[in-house]
Order: sequence, then C-alpha cells, then structure tokens
Amino acid sequence: MAVKMLKRQQVDMVNGRLFFKILTYAVPIILTGILQLLFNAADLMIVGRFGSNGSDSVAAVGATSSLTSLMINFFMGFSSGSGVAVAQAIGAKDDEKASKAVHTVILLAFIAGVIVSVIGSVASGYMLKVMSTPKEIIHLSSLYMRIIFSGMIFNMLYNFGAAILRAVGDTTRPLLYLLIAGILNVVLNIFFVTVLNMDVAGVALATVISQAVSCILVLLALVRRNDACKLCIKKIRIYKAPLKKILSIGLPAGLQSTLFSVSNVMIQSSINSLSYLEGLVAGFAAAASIEGFAYVTMNSFYQASLNFTGQNIGAKKYDRVKKIFFYATFWAVSLGLIAGIGLYIFNKPLLSLYITDSAEALKWGAVRLAYIGIPYFLCGMMEVATGCLRGMGVSIAPMFITVLGVCGIRLSWIFTIFQIDKYHTPQILFLSYTVSWIITFLVEAIVFFNLLKRKIR
Repeated sequence: MAVKMLKRQQVDMVNGRLFFKILTYAVPIILTGILQLLFNAADLMIVGRFGSNGSDSVAAVGATSSLTSLMINFFMGFSSGSGVAVAQAIGAKDDEKASKAVHTVILLAFIAGVIVSVIGSVASGYMLKVMSTPKEIIHLSSLYMRIIFSGMIFNMLYNFGAAILRAVGDTTRPLLYLLIAGILNVVLNIFFVTVLNMDVAGVALATVISQAVSCILVLLALVRRNDACKLCIKKIRIYKAPLKKILSIGLPAGLQSTLFSVSNVMIQSSINSLSYLEGLVAGFAAAASIEGFAYVTMNSFYQASLNFTGQNIGAKKYDRVKKIFFYATFWAVSLGLIAGIGLYIFNKPLLSLYITDSAEALKWGAVRLAYIGIPYFLCGMMEVATGCLRGMGVSIAPMFITVLGVCGIRLSWIFTIFQIDKYHTPQILFLSYTVSWIITFLVEAIVFFNLLKRKIR
C-alpha cells in the first residue's frame, strides 16, 4: 500500500508524453520556492511594518541576501550533483547505486551545514563592511546574519533531502513540508516582533526554527520510504562511486553558483555606493524579494530539465532529451512573462507590503522591477539550458559559460560602462542582467545540441 502511495506522488520521467508532465512536475517546485521566499518576505514585511526601525530594518535584512547566497551557494551546487547522481541511478534501475548516492548526499549535507555555519558566523561582519553596507544598518544586518547562519545545518539537510525526492519524481512532499514551515515562520515572526519586540533578531530566529521543522520532515520522509532511496542511519557514510559523480557535477555547479553570487555581491555593493539616492537600498531590497517569485518559477524548470534529462540519460532514451529542452524552455518563457509582467503591473501594492515610510524607496523598487522583473523569462531560458547540460552529466562546460557570460559580463559592466558619469545610474546597472542572460543562453544552447548529437551517435 505504501509503495502504491509513493508511486502516485512520483512523476514517471522516462515514459509517456513530456509536454504537460514537465509542467506538472514543475508546479509543486514553483510553489515550494514561493514558500521558501516567504521566509524572507515575511521577515521583510513584518519587520518593516512592526519593527522598531522601519525601513532601516528592511534595508538591513535585504542587504544580507546577496552575501548569504555567496556563502551557501557553493555547497548548494552539490544538490545539483546529488540530484543527477540519484536520477541517473533511478533511470538505469540500479537500486544499489541509488541507495549509496542517497546516504552519501545526506552526510555531505551535514558537513556543508557545519562549514557554512562556522564561516558565515565568523566572516559576515567583515564582509558587510567590505560591501559598503551603510553604517546606520550594519549592526542590524550583522545580528540577522549571525542568527541565520547558526541554523544553516537545517537549511542544507532540507535542500539536499528535497533534491533526492525531486530526483525520483516526488515534488509534492517538499511542497507540503515548506507549507507547514512557512505558516510556522509567519506566526513566529509576528510573535517575536510584535510581542517580544525582537526586531531583526526575531525574524531571523523564526526562520531558523522553521527551517529546523522542514529539515526534520524531509528526513523522516526519506527514512519512511520503501524503495532504493530509503534513508537508513547506519548506512550513512561517504561512498566513493556516488561521491565521484556528485563532485563531478556538484563541484563545478557550486563554483558557478559562488561566482554568480560574487556578481550579485558586486551589484549590491554598487547599489550601496549610490546610497546617497534616498530610499534606493531599501527599494532595491524590497524589489529583489518580490523579484524572487519570478526567479523560483524559472528555477523550477532548471530542476525539471535537470532531473528529466538525468533519468532519460540513465535510461538511454536520448530522443526524449531534445524534447525536454524545448518543452521546458516553452514553459519557462510562458510563465516567466506572466510572472515578470504581473509583478511590474502590481508593483505599488506589492512594494507597499514591505515599505510604508518612504515614497522614494517605492519608486526605486518599481524601477528595478521594470528593468529586471519583466525580462526575467530570459533567465529561465538560461536555467533550462544549464539544467539539460547538467542532467547529461556535463557540468564544467555550463560552469565556464555561465561564469564568463553572467559574472564576466556583469563585472565588466560595473567596471566600465557603469563608471561613466552619465551612465552611473541604477537603470544602467540593471541592464547588465538582460545582456548577460541572452548571451549565456545562446552559447549554452549551442553546446547542448552539439553534445546531444554526439551522444545520439
């Protein structure tokens, strides 16, 4: 009976029509990503409306996002390698390989959580200074980050465990667990900020507790499985073969994510350098949080293309891989346009959820949503191409392409065009996103089709 219930919750990636199956698989991931964003969105909205420091608290929490991503994204790249290792083993129907991959992944997640907690707690204050974080908010940002990093083990274990579930086609459980944790996060936010007057410390603590709950739930789901992906505490160790696969995919993916985050840190630093523009930092933080809802939509099709490609490569069904690329791209563009245009149309009421005391901050938030939010579907196209390449077991190529195409272009943009006086504006800075997405997608698509032809031959 339990096996039948498991099968109902899993998407068969190697058989049947792909067009709507990819969308069906992606929708729970979109909703899961939205719930994850609500952790930070709830932090910003509640601390902005009820905290003792108003828009300064919003800016303090928002100013940490790019730095937090920089510190955790290297290890989160391993979740891509984890998903591919499990997906290819499942596609090849190799239960022993799948089991070893699962137990290796969980131990790697724990180790990654410890490392990120230590580095983040020690280095966050210094890095905030390097990023030119405004003096009036740096103490609040530092406090928020220290608490967030104290619970990073829960974050890593949840995300790596969710990657395992998605690799076998189960996107429902991660959604359910984030729903439970998201509701808890909002309740605790309100309690800590409005009742205990804890301001940014309260929203950070609420996030950590919520992540602990979602972590426990995803681990219990793996323990209770009755297939090759069942988690047994006694079997948790590093197995050589899956570790090699995870490292070959995850290490380049992690490095890419880290360098990608470096470009975001540089963007944030550039925004901080324009802090003489009233409300800019707070508006940027609020818009970035809203914009994240478009990103999770795009990233869901990265997950779909990664795991669908991985299982079909494992099953040696190469003819389906090209369809996966086109169908996932179609859905990413369609939903990306809807999300980006929708967020811009409703920018005033959305930004007002975060900011209530600065008309200038609302104005700058709307500018960011116009320049980055509307063309976000281009990011989705890039994400699909990256996912398909990684699902094929190729990770170094998309790493170099993305590093040069995204990080290289944005950093070059900052140090050349943005430095010209008449172009030293937020609008010109934001244009670097669109240019980098287009170029990176085109190069990755060319590489993908060339590699697929070789695979078919």
